[in-house]
Amino acid sequence: MTAPAQWLAGARPRTLPAAVAPVLAGTGVAAYVDQPVWWKALLALVVSLALQVGVNYANDYSDGVRGTDDDRVGPMRLVGSGAATAPAVKRAAFAAFAVAAAAGLVLAATTAWWLVAVGAVSVLAAWFYTGGDRPYGYLGLGEVMVFVFFGLVAVVGTTYVQTETFEPAALAASVGIGALACAILVVNNLRDIPTDTLAGKRTLAVLLGDPRTRTLYAALVAVAALAVLGVAALTTWWALLGLGFLVAALPGLRVVGGGATGPGLVPVLQATGSAELVWSVLVAAPLLLR
Repeated sequence: MTAPAQWLAGARPRTLPAAVAPVLAGTGVAAYVDQPVWWKALLALVVSLALQVGVNYANDYSDGVRGTDDDRVGPMRLVGSGAATAPAVKRAAFAAFAVAAAAGLVLAATTAWWLVAVGAVSVLAAWFYTGGDRPYGYLGLGEVMVFVFFGLVAVVGTTYVQTETFEPAALAASVGIGALACAILVVNNLRDIPTDTLAGKRTLAVLLGDPRTRTLYAALVAVAALAVLGVAALTTWWALLGLGFLVAALPGLRVVGGGATGPGLVPVLQATGSAELVWSVLVAAPLLLR
């Protein structure tokens, strides 16, 4: 029987800042242009966290049944390690998606019904990242979809459900959040280049190769910094406090730039997630307190 601690590890809690950050950033923009609707912000957080957990379990299941995780370096995988059966992990993924769908339906019913379609596409994107016959995560498109769904959709959507308007500042914030969310995946795939290559998993890191993937990581951090300037120009210059995220990002930049491989890159996942969370807090705080 799989222990609760193993299920928690399989949910990959180090990735959860990527689900919290877009809701914080989007709510900050909502507070600046109108008033935050806290119960909607909370529901948006439930949707975001449930989707993140769902995609983590779905990835564990799909990679596990394909054998991609047999020689994995990094956080424990439930199926690959034999800690849980593939059907059980699949059910856990669908349970998380169901929680996201339930919270999303409440938001749609109280905002706009077309959000149901957005939610449905988000769940499909989460599943087909590594699921199905031709998972897009195996075709070098994972970073694109992370940017779209954990950046653009998550931030702009969080603002929209509270204000019912599309705000340029939310778009700018979504670029910064999306860039750092992509950076988490980039360093994850950088670590896994050797095993993914052997397994035939053609991630963007495999396609670019090691040196250019490291350059991409640094470029995404730079984009996140530029996005802070964009938010500040559209709201208040106090949002420039968001550049403080670079303090949290520097350790990861040093490790990636220093050529670390395998287990040496694992701490960068947490460092990048922390940088994304700090970005959202430091940008959102002056917008909430204006």
